[in-house]
Amino acid sequence: MLIKFTKMHGLGNDFMVVDMISQHAHLRAEQVKKLSDRHFGIGFDQLLLVEPPGRPDVDFRYRIFNADGSEVEQCGNGARCFARYVIDNKLTAKNRIRVETCNGIIELEVTSDGRVVVDMGAPILTPAEVPFIADEVSAEYPINVNGAGIDSQEPVIVSAVSMGNPHCVLLTDDIKTAPVETLGPLLESHERFPNRVNVGFMEIIHRRFVHLRVYERGVGETLACGTGACAAVVAGQLRGLLDTSVEVKLPGGNLQIEWLGEGHNVMMKGPATKVFEGQVRV
Repeated sequence: MLIKFTKMHGLGNDFMVVDMISQHAHLRAEQVKKLSDRHFGIGFDQLLLVEPPGRPDVDFRYRIFNADGSEVEQCGNGARCFARYVIDNKLTAKNRIRVETCNGIIELEVTSDGRVVVDMGAPILTPAEVPFIADEVSAEYPINVNGAGIDSQEPVIVSAVSMGNPHCVLLTDDIKTAPVETLGPLLESHERFPNRVNVGFMEIIHRRFVHLRVYERGVGETLACGTGACAAVVAGQLRGLLDTSVEVKLPGGNLQIEWLGEGHNVMMKGPATKVFEGQVRV
């Protein structure tokens, strides 16, 4: 069957968005993986499905699939694209919407300048809920890593944060030479992260501005990661290195992240862009 889709991106983190309200299809993991191929398919980092709400207090349900076909809990850049999609396609007349994800409710607002503010909820720091194997909550955890030239005698120091999906964040002196392609996959599948993890490499320029690269689980390095930017700012604040409002520079562009500390939600603001529309046979 043919399904209609829209290609979108948030700072280069790109998505295939499919309206599952006005059309119906079931995409298997192998079909998602095939569609994500940048040579033989459409090409994307994640597939976003727009579905009817499953409860009366929300406007939509939102599902996310990585390029490898695995379903994931949250995607900040995808959330911004989701908001622009449902408004631009007149699936809602609201500028502020509540959206159900498999990990809870998020609130999205499209502002007058076309950018999207996402209430990402409160960060999760309890190791078992990240999930991360550790005895107690800490701002920093040492992890021994083996392989790809990494010396297991020198532990890697990370922060572990969930923004609805698991992240570990480590500091680097130079974002350009950070070992994203070698250390990223080793941490992504490390035994202390039972559900795998997104790995953020952060260089702090000053207390209100950082550079960030993210190795996403099931995808590899992407041009931008919204939840990764949120997790990085939380990690930096927990270490006493960042202020409450921080601009995060990713390879694809910049996001503004605000967190007022424990007990508060993380707010993210950034763009969402439509690329093209099309149809594909599945």
